[in-house]
Amino acid sequence: MEGLRQRIETGDVDTVVLAFTDMQGRLQGKRLHGRYFLDHVVGHGTEGCNYLLAVDVDMNTVDGYAMTSWEQGYGDMEFVMDERTIRLLPWLPATAMVQCDLEWADHRPVTASPRAILKAQLERLEERGMVALAGTELELVIYDDTYEEAALKGYTGLTPANQYNIDYSILGTTRVEPLLRDIRNHMYAAGLDVEGAKGECNFGQHEIGFLFSDALTTADNHAVYKNAAKEIAAQHGKSVTFMAKPNQREGNSCHIHMSFRGADGELVFWDEDKDARTPLYDRFIAGVLATAADFTLFFAPNINSYKRFADGSFAPTTLGWGLDNRTCAMRLVGRGAGARMENRIPGADANPYLALAAMIAGGLHGIDEELELEPELTGNAYASDKPRVPSTMGAARERFHTSALVRAALGDDVVEHYANMADVELAAYNSTVTDWELRRGFERL
Repeated sequence: MEGLRQRIETGDVDTVVLAFTDMQGRLQGKRLHGRYFLDHVVGHGTEGCNYLLAVDVDMNTVDGYAMTSWEQGYGDMEFVMDERTIRLLPWLPATAMVQCDLEWADHRPVTASPRAILKAQLERLEERGMVALAGTELELVIYDDTYEEAALKGYTGLTPANQYNIDYSILGTTRVEPLLRDIRNHMYAAGLDVEGAKGECNFGQHEIGFLFSDALTTADNHAVYKNAAKEIAAQHGKSVTFMAKPNQREGNSCHIHMSFRGADGELVFWDEDKDARTPLYDRFIAGVLATAADFTLFFAPNINSYKRFADGSFAPTTLGWGLDNRTCAMRLVGRGAGARMENRIPGADANPYLALAAMIAGGLHGIDEELELEPELTGNAYASDKPRVPSTMGAARERFHTSALVRAALGDDVVEHYANMADVELAAYNSTVTDWELRRGFERL
């Protein structure tokens, strides 16, 4: 904070963004003048309307949330700055950002806040003497159309930045390297540990990778990156989407890598003497697998998320684990300090705080109950007889809402809040006449 104060005093920073991550995984908040930030917010805080955790993706106020409503008057939540998240936003002039937790006026945490949900699971892990390390791999599709042009076209007939499969192609990625380079360099300057960029299978699809970190930092950085990538793309006259399934080709994934360490950094997933997985690691894997269907709503939080789960698509449809097997929902990779599990269920539309919280809660269930790990799945997981990933949001909502395990891990208030979020989306979708219906039925039915 002292460094930020000095930058404001010298005029290097004149705008401070205070932001939190909402249910949909978006950054929401305020832009404050630097001087006002120093004189009135540092040491005092600020606030925002609690409807921000009770709206749909279009920002419509909707019914069914216990924490806020028209009857309760839509009061305020306190923005509590986490000074560890202070960063410069070099793609915006003289701007810094601080990410926030949310509290009520009496300083109770807003338990339905995604950041609070993750922190609650990290506290459970800390009680057992462990910390979580995680990395998220986000894919996106780049279009040559601006966001405004895309909207005017009804998001159809857009021009992807590449016209063929450019998976690992150097030539194909060179086509959009000015944008990718800008994103990588700006993210590095904003405090993210950038690894690199590569092409993917869908037309115009790319992935920018970042080094793993502790789970909370990874979630914070993930939210910043998604917002920044859209802002930087707009500055280039382009648009990007993180939709799980933007068209009939390959979807956008968010593979999540996770491992636990001891409080002092010691390995708990790998026995170096035996050069093998530890029993604790096996129980973690078993727990994540056993609870994956119950927590799918946190891995796939939108109607569109479920369109991505298709056989032969590199998105999983069955719940099994395998060694370096990309057909499995849970893929084990690495050895020693690099031993980790990759969860391949989430799409790029997942809220990172919720997805990470679900994995930790599932892993702790396996550890606490000493679950036995089933045999490794070899071969094609799509053709296996393993349990299926819930194929619709309605099915995932029911598993989530009726799971005693989920309620025990998250609390009834959180379960009811996010079940209502699913109900809102399902009701909106079920009442909408789609272009698919019109094409199939306008003349022929």
